[in-house]
Amino acid sequence: MNDLAPLRLDDDLRVLVLTGAGVSAESGIATFRDSNGLWEQHRVEDVASPEGFARDPALVWRFYSLRREAAAKCAPNPGHAALAALEDRLGDRFLLATQNIDGLHGVAGNTRVVEMHGNLYTTRCSGCDRRPFRDDSLHPDAVPRCDRCGSMLRPHIVWFGERLDPADLQRIEDFIRAARGHRMVFLAAGTSGVVYPAAGLVDVCRRAGAETVLVNLEAPDNVGAFDRVITGRSGEVLPALFV
Repeated sequence: MNDLAPLRLDDDLRVLVLTGAGVSAESGIATFRDSNGLWEQHRVEDVASPEGFARDPALVWRFYSLRREAAAKCAPNPGHAALAALEDRLGDRFLLATQNIDGLHGVAGNTRVVEMHGNLYTTRCSGCDRRPFRDDSLHPDAVPRCDRCGSMLRPHIVWFGERLDPADLQRIEDFIRAARGHRMVFLAAGTSGVVYPAAGLVDVCRRAGAETVLVNLEAPDNVGAFDRVITGRSGEVLPALFV
């Protein structure tokens, strides 16, 4: 544990990265949960589920408007920068899957990104097939409507009870399949590694012959699933891992 030797970067290397909330937390992204697991005395499921949106869409939009406003004041940290620099070096031999919705990986410069849970600054229509679109606007007091069909707009976020986009999962699967026969590294950062998708991805990548690395503040219960576990802040560890 805490083997801080840098990864060897060569022409055969393929790297799949999974990032979680810990990476964003180091940029000051808040979870909006208090010590009781609530947001303003509302269960998070009340503002992050299809049922909650159907029951009180104005409350949901107030929640996400506050998240947009807060996240806009945050900037990528050195961990984000290290992953962007790694993509610059590897090109198509790199893929970043993130559970975070704040878009900070894109701000840092990553372009080969799968936003598994959606993007905080993307909106879609709840009633028609209009494509999701970039939306920086705040809606703290009223529910926005689609200018095509008049239905309510909703944040383009994967909520509790919703499935991940099959196209996103396929993109990750395709990358792993193409990496077979090459030297592959699966790196999880800022996530515990014990829940889906981290737990599933580490197993799939191990079966594909990948070296598996976890960078997190605490060691996970499934520490044996990773070849290397480095405990520490991703903003400090990642810049030293890619040299």
